[in-house]
Amino acid sequence: MSVARREGFLPFAQPTIVESDVEAVADVVRSGWLTSGPRIQKFESEFAGEVGAGAALAVNSGTAAMHVALTALRLPPGSSVITTPMTFCSTAHVIEHVGCRPLFIDVEPDTLNINPDGIRRALHDERHSVSAILPVHYAGHPAELEPILELAHAHDLPVVEDAAHAFGASYRGTPIGRVGPDEHNRAVAFSLYATKNITSGEGGMLCGPEALVERARSWSQHGLDRSSWRRYGPGGSWQYEVLNPGFKYNMPDILAALGHSQLSRWRWMQQQRTDLAARYTSLLADVDEVDTPQTRPHVTPAWHLYPIRLRLDALSIDRAEFIEELRARNIGTSVHFIPVHIQPYYQQRYGFAPDDFPVTMTEFNRLISLPLYPRMTDTDVDDVVSAIRDAVAAHRRVR
Repeated sequence: MSVARREGFLPFAQPTIVESDVEAVADVVRSGWLTSGPRIQKFESEFAGEVGAGAALAVNSGTAAMHVALTALRLPPGSSVITTPMTFCSTAHVIEHVGCRPLFIDVEPDTLNINPDGIRRALHDERHSVSAILPVHYAGHPAELEPILELAHAHDLPVVEDAAHAFGASYRGTPIGRVGPDEHNRAVAFSLYATKNITSGEGGMLCGPEALVERARSWSQHGLDRSSWRRYGPGGSWQYEVLNPGFKYNMPDILAALGHSQLSRWRWMQQQRTDLAARYTSLLADVDEVDTPQTRPHVTPAWHLYPIRLRLDALSIDRAEFIEELRARNIGTSVHFIPVHIQPYYQQRYGFAPDDFPVTMTEFNRLISLPLYPRMTDTDVDDVVSAIRDAVAAHRRVR
């Protein structure tokens, strides 16, 4: 059976690069200073200002941002760090990297964010020695920070937020990334990967109180007490001291220039994402076989992803087959995420079974992330919705 196809393939994700981005990068290349230098300082300062953080540290990935934050917190080896299985594997990997073990908590069925009630139960379970909480702001919809932070405070636990999806989001009117001056053990890690809401190509940003960020900074640059700019720039000194066995996580100036340029127009890009998401929701409202993302009234989501969920009992095909139906109609998609607890490493190391986290598994099996990025047009959204309607009509289960 032939299917109606869009004229050209619509990729799942594309960065929104404009000429000013190109020029910003070219200026750095022409300057002769390519590594961590003056562009980093400007990018960090303005990023911190946008989210209201005490300080910011630019690194080479969101993973690195989480890793240096956990390292700077000096968590006891062998202790547990609470997080969610509905995330990319890097969230769990960084816990392993600091000698701890992930303690997965199932998600809430509407937002797919970590369930605070599950955190509460885990903290009262004497089998677990919990040293930190690492919540994920799934798809750019903030997790329920109020109860999470209350639990952390009550149990004297640090919190590192995986905000890889959440630049531009806010919770109860407070931007994700804003950390109060008295929150000494809380940090927020952003990703600036190519598909994120703003990008530096590869990169990440850690935001938090100045003291914690500065401890993390040392870990991000081989444990040195001064950056390359402070050694080789004007007024720099060749002398340095190694304070810890740190990592090579610094962000180059080339990437900082791109990120800084993107930061200058993040509100426009955020509005584009919001408008496109609203169009999806409106056009899919009467497709009974599809559940659109739910948004709680007290948050402003970043709309990094637009994840729909299929009502599989109403269809004669599964999620994988539905994705192929969309691909046949020239629509690219993805799935966020394959739960970490069913990945071979974590199954073999900890003995997880798929049904250990039933909400995560139920929702994973029906998740599809649709294309969503500022370069898309209303017509692109219309094409995606038409492909979904066509696939649903072709495979609607006869009752």
